[in-house]
Amino acid sequence: MTTWQVVRIVAGLFILLSLALGIPASPVFHSQWWLAFTAFVGANLLQSGFTNWCLMETMLRKLGIKPGC
Repeated sequence: MTTWQVVRIVAGLFILLSLALGIPASPVFHSQWWLAFTAFVGANLLQSGFTNWCLMETMLRKLGIKPGC
């Protein structure tokens, strides 16, 4: 797997998890404040689309995961 694949998988998991924890109709609802985490992940994805830089991708490269295009 390449860094961009890992970033997208983790972002997708974070969004789904935070939605499950933040939507009152969910069986695993905890608090609506989890929706702020969803917004944070979305804002970071938007930022990386404009700047072509992602902190998580940088950290994954330092861990030895090969960069991808």
